[in-house]
Amino acid sequence: MDEKHPNRKKDKHNPYTLMIVEGRYHLSFKDGRGKLQTLEIDKILYDLFNLFELEDISYLNKVSRHIEHSELTEATLNERAFYKQTNLDEMVLRNMECELLHKAISKLPEVQKRRLLLYFFGDMTYEQIAKMEGCTKRAVKFSVDIAIEKLKKNFNIF
Repeated sequence: MDEKHPNRKKDKHNPYTLMIVEGRYHLSFKDGRGKLQTLEIDKILYDLFNLFELEDISYLNKVSRHIEHSELTEATLNERAFYKQTNLDEMVLRNMECELLHKAISKLPEVQKRRLLLYFFGDMTYEQIAKMEGCTKRAVKFSVDIAIEKLKKNFNIF
């Protein structure tokens, strides 16, 4: 009775086929010219090729699962996180909140407003702002903290 392993998916770099024909072990493959070659091999070599093939299939399955998993976590989830779909109500609400924040910031005293904007939107540190304005880091931090407290009161955030 002839036996093949037809359900095994093949890697393009290992294009051989194992067979048992009339109790004898065979390995078939295409040579460099594309001609099918069949060799009779002993059972030990057959078992080694069979084991390698099973390990290769197992490895390919792991790689395939890893790729699916990494695509899900890295590509799909990042896309979802960065490009969340928003409905019209959320957009209007966000715009209203931004407008209220801008109005509240504009009502701050000039020094607090300037330092707050430099710190949060200008990506500057307290030290950099203090050096630029010729004052202490503590003075800048105090101004920013007071500005934040005033904004919290405007938005009823406790």
